[in-house]
Formats: sequence, C-alpha cells, structure tokens
Amino acid sequence: MTALHLSFYAAFTLSSLGLAFHRTHLISALLCLESMMLSMYVALSMWSIQTQTPSPALLPILMLTFSACEAGTGLALLVASTRTHGSDHLHNFNLLKC
Repeated sequence: MTALHLSFYAAFTLSSLGLAFHRTHLISALLCLESMMLSMYVALSMWSIQTQTPSPALLPILMLTFSACEAGTGLALLVASTRTHGSDHLHNFNLLKC
C-alpha cells in the first residue's frame, strides 16, 4: 500500500470517526460527511489516473455532482432546523415528534 492510498484511507476513517463520536452540532456532522465525500472523490480521481483508463473518468464527476446535491440538501436542512428549533444541536431533534 502506497502512502497515497494510506492518506486516503486515513482521511476517510478520520471523517467517519468524527461523524460517529463528535455529533453535537448538525454543521459538524455535515462537514464530516463532506470530508468523506471529498476523500472518496480524490481516491476515485487517482484511481482512474493510476489505471490509465479513460472510461472510469466519468465516475468522479458523477460523484462530485451527487456530493454537491448532498451539500445543498444538508444546508437546506440546517437552515430549516435552525429556524424551527432555534439551534443546530442534534440532541434537540426528535424524529418522533412532528
């Protein structure tokens, strides 16, 4: 395993650990999700360069598109929850109440 692969795995693992253990604010959870998507995007981009195939070059662009949609949806949820609940603390959200 090269140092490049190790850095991608470490970035994804640290992001997922941050998502699992540091869930006090919604914005921090969204940032952890974005860093996971960014590490996966860079890994997919490097994979298509290392294998030297032109066909998988579309996969990173597709993933970047989904990541932008996910970020927009997350920010819309952040604004909506802050307006209704007054803060972005995750312990204030109860999915059983409407």
